[in-house]
Amino acid sequence: MTKAEFAARLKRACASVLAAEDELTEIDSRFGDADHGLTMAKIAGAISTAVDQAEGGIQAMLDDAAMAVMTLNGGSAVPLWNTWLDGMQEEAPEGNEIDVPGLQAIFARALETLDDMSGAKVGDKTMMDALIPASRAIISFQGSDEAALFAAAAQAAAQGAEDSKRFVSKFGRAKSYGEKTIGTPDAGAVSMSYFFQGLAQA
Repeated sequence: MTKAEFAARLKRACASVLAAEDELTEIDSRFGDADHGLTMAKIAGAISTAVDQAEGGIQAMLDDAAMAVMTLNGGSAVPLWNTWLDGMQEEAPEGNEIDVPGLQAIFARALETLDDMSGAKVGDKTMMDALIPASRAIISFQGSDEAALFAAAAQAAAQGAEDSKRFVSKFGRAKSYGEKTIGTPDAGAVSMSYFFQGLAQA
């Protein structure tokens, strides 16, 4: 996959998140600060612009995206997404092409970096409920087709976001609502799922 093809997938991922802004706001309004939709719109817009304007290879593009997110003012999602993207660029190739093993390496490194910072696991009702299954789907993928890899990740992320409805919130403002949060998905897991849905679009 070329840098241009990867950039196009990243931009579709951002567009998918932007299109879900109102839904993310509504979900977050139930037990959160009702700012997740706006925050994710800022993050998606920053990533998309950075990808559009990036010079150099794939590593430079992902580094630009991480830096663009880091400069934002917003909710708790900003440092989390910055950390995730920064982990991605650490393993990214400097050149303009990446294959399936390369994609597996950058998503594995990104998860490891964010895991060190977040500490949240599947079942804690956070973005990790979608990100961890999606990352594992990528890491364990067998084959050489990038489209199939992203499709597997998107499916795993969507299931993870759906599963988050069953969990009790253990982080953030929603934590104080306890079992009342059962039945509502985590907004961060849903936005991460939309990002992977976009990555999987041809």
